[in-house]
Amino acid sequence: MSSTVLENTSLEQQLNELGIRGYLQQHQDKSLLRVLTCGSVDDGKSTLIGRLLHDSQQLYDDQLDALKRDHKGRNSEGELELAMLVDGLQAEREQGITIDVAYRYFSTTKRKFILADTPGHEQYTRNMATGASNADVAILLVDARHGVLTQTKRHSFICALLGIKHFVVAVNKMDLIGYAETEFSRIKKDILAITTQLQVPQVDVVPLSALKGENIMSLSASMPWYQGQPLLPLLETLPVPDRSGQHSRFPVQYVIRPDLNFRGFAGTLTGGRLAVGQTVKVYPSGQQSTIRSIETFAGAQPSAEAGEAVTLTLQDEIDISRGDWLVPVEESITQSNRALAYLVWFNEQPLQQGRLYDLKLASRKSSASISKLDHKMNINTLQKVEADSVQMNDIALVELELTEVLPLDTASEHPGTGNFILVDRLSNATVAAGLVQTVLATEQASVPANFSDFELELNALIRKHFPHWQAADLSALSQALSAPDRS
Repeated sequence: MSSTVLENTSLEQQLNELGIRGYLQQHQDKSLLRVLTCGSVDDGKSTLIGRLLHDSQQLYDDQLDALKRDHKGRNSEGELELAMLVDGLQAEREQGITIDVAYRYFSTTKRKFILADTPGHEQYTRNMATGASNADVAILLVDARHGVLTQTKRHSFICALLGIKHFVVAVNKMDLIGYAETEFSRIKKDILAITTQLQVPQVDVVPLSALKGENIMSLSASMPWYQGQPLLPLLETLPVPDRSGQHSRFPVQYVIRPDLNFRGFAGTLTGGRLAVGQTVKVYPSGQQSTIRSIETFAGAQPSAEAGEAVTLTLQDEIDISRGDWLVPVEESITQSNRALAYLVWFNEQPLQQGRLYDLKLASRKSSASISKLDHKMNINTLQKVEADSVQMNDIALVELELTEVLPLDTASEHPGTGNFILVDRLSNATVAAGLVQTVLATEQASVPANFSDFELELNALIRKHFPHWQAADLSALSQALSAPDRS
């Protein structure tokens, strides 16, 4: 088509003539599936994602050329080390392991995918939990030589806790055991026993070799006994969880005030649907207003669905800050300062009952302490056991006590707002990820008596040099709380 013709036609006509409009519409209409790869160390997670990208022709020529030129880009047999396509950190390439979560995006003729490659090492469990928090499907890798390991069970438990309803178990490295059906059947039996105990509704088990590309795009002649679908065709046909049917939650992330004529509240709708003209209630203040407009990058829209990042404007000028929730007025939320929650402990320092930790719930920052340890999970047996301490990588049910009354959701019903993290107030390290299981009745929050030496020393300095701040004497408060009740 000549440039003269293009100049004399509308933009819509130009797009139709060039075929671009149809291409964009085709990709816009595709469903999006968020996929997590997890499992024990060296099970082949990065290699599997690299193979999916390679075989679906989602790699650029310069990426393949760079891989071929890299002295670590081929193994001893001359095969491409496809894991190098995903492991981008220098430490990952040097050690041949995954440390951080790596996201890769690709699409086929049927569907779009976001793949999260997560580490298998125990010390990086926090990164695995981060990748799992937004996944629709978990690909759980198992090394055919070693079978189900402790970390495999831990990752399975975390995925089930986070509400992932569909597991695809990839029994990898089948080529290293001679494609033995008996070994695959044994591993499948072990996996199904675990997922049944965890009450995972749907589980598919696929034998494959990520390195050789067998049972990835098409069925392998080396495993004629497997009658199921190859991995990628299976992923293309899995149902995408419908998040729009959930209750509507809009945690405010940022208040936008460029001038006196605009005041918007930016955030991501974690569930349900909001529309212009709908009456919403602000939590925890309880104020109400009506949605005047829903602004997006593409302009004003009549409504917003779960997962969309939008800016809301309201009819009334009411006080709303970062961390507040906007919820349709017809939907009720329980507000409390106590909850039962599962914790996945990340820190080398054990959990300290009664100590205050910073709590980040959705976009709100508050403080909380652990008032009671109910039980821990034995990862090997998936049984509840009594315990008096929580160490690194332990999973425990605890009673959480917040310093203020906040809206609380359970993780099973509201994945976007029912999970939280705990942060050490001194080191600023994330020490745990939590999932609310049950919201308990509100009680007057107690002040922890076991202040650290640093907190007591800092409090003394503040009272000495900044008396106008009128800070309370923590040492006296600690002694009062620790004294026996003589009444």
